[in-house]
Amino acid sequence: MNFKQPIKTLFICFLSLTISLAFADEKDPKWAKKVGSAKLKFKKKEFVANDFGANPDGLTLTSEAIQKAIDACAEQGGGIVVLKPGKYLTGSLFIKSKVKFKIDEGVELLGSQNIKDYPIIDTRIAGMEMKWPAALLNIIDQKNAAIEGKGLINAQGKVFWELYWSMRKEYEAKALRWIVDYDAQRPRTVLVQNGENIQLKDFNIRQAGFWSVQVLYSKYVTVDGLVIRNNIDGKGPSTDGVDIDSSSWILVQNCDIDCNDDNFCLKAGRDWDGLRVNRPTEYVVIKDCIARKGSGLITLGSETSGTIKHVLVKNLTGLGTSNGINMKSALTRGGGLEDIYIKNLRMDSVSTAFQIGKNWNPSYSYSTLPKEYEYDKVPVHWQKMLNKVEPAEKGIPVFKDVYISNIRGVGIKRAFNIAGLDGSPIVNFTLNNLDLEVETAGNISFARDWIIKDVTIISKDKSTVDVKNSTGVKLD
Repeated sequence: MNFKQPIKTLFICFLSLTISLAFADEKDPKWAKKVGSAKLKFKKKEFVANDFGANPDGLTLTSEAIQKAIDACAEQGGGIVVLKPGKYLTGSLFIKSKVKFKIDEGVELLGSQNIKDYPIIDTRIAGMEMKWPAALLNIIDQKNAAIEGKGLINAQGKVFWELYWSMRKEYEAKALRWIVDYDAQRPRTVLVQNGENIQLKDFNIRQAGFWSVQVLYSKYVTVDGLVIRNNIDGKGPSTDGVDIDSSSWILVQNCDIDCNDDNFCLKAGRDWDGLRVNRPTEYVVIKDCIARKGSGLITLGSETSGTIKHVLVKNLTGLGTSNGINMKSALTRGGGLEDIYIKNLRMDSVSTAFQIGKNWNPSYSYSTLPKEYEYDKVPVHWQKMLNKVEPAEKGIPVFKDVYISNIRGVGIKRAFNIAGLDGSPIVNFTLNNLDLEVETAGNISFARDWIIKDVTIISKDKSTVDVKNSTGVKLD
């Protein structure tokens, strides 16, 4: 396995570091030093999964044997679980408190392609609490645990991609686009749920069947040095890179992601169910990362119900990513975004540098039951999705207090596609020191009270930014 980065990436990272140092006087929020897991110490005793029957032939399902090693380690007060070099076919594994699960170089975990090897658990998927298959690797209701190593988690997710596309075609024909993502059950690769002081470090993920890493209802988690490659042998739907979901005090750093959806994404619940739970994502730092193919170098939303706030994003590079800064919600989400700091970003060949809107993807975002179905007879998670947010005003998200600085971009198709709402503008954004080379400048609508300085947009079509229905928003 060779995960060396291309020369171009090394050059861009060096350039980003050089420019970032030049702007070192821009101080980070004081809380930013407090994110991430505590320094974890584990007992040195090793539990070799092969001694418990783990088979490295890559053909024999060996989940039970590996789980026995994890359980034995936990029962004896913790330590390190290791595997000898080889390939291990496995379904869901559950890491316990005080256990470091090591995936060393030369070890390849192969995700089972049988959904029955992933037991159903209570969790949250795409902003809604529901029953869903467990992930391949799970840290649930645990403290002081880690997954580390230079090895590979090959989730073998293509079979689940094909399931989704088949179901999506069928559901869209029935006007059920809004629910197919929840009915097409696909395993996540790594799930941290209700965890505290957790570390995910250095391993590689390939071909996730669904989201690669989800940090849900957790605090003090570090995600460091992951390499994610989900566009191998196809383009997997919903193969997000790292999703931080209604969690606090989180650090994501030194990651390199190529996927087919959001690369780095913050979430906080969806619609009626998200407003019911009402848990924010807050105190999050994402820094020193690379996003390749995918939907967003940094994405906030569309699940904003519990509010996403107190976020610092810095020193990120986007290479061919669809969107650079992507902020999205919908008219039924509620909550919103506030106190967001984004600085020192480099964009090369992205489609839209600033994609910001409150009415994202209506066919997916809004739920209407076709007349041939009866509410009382559809599944519970359908009913949750159909529950109306009342009063309707509660569903309007608020976007405010966002500070963006030191952004460089080349080969960009469009600089801005920003749309607030009539009666709910995008408020109090600061844009400082932007330098973008684009095909067209783009548009801003329904915005208010922006501070804009040192913004240079060079457009091939000689266009300027079209600002409409806005007050206090002026680009020179």
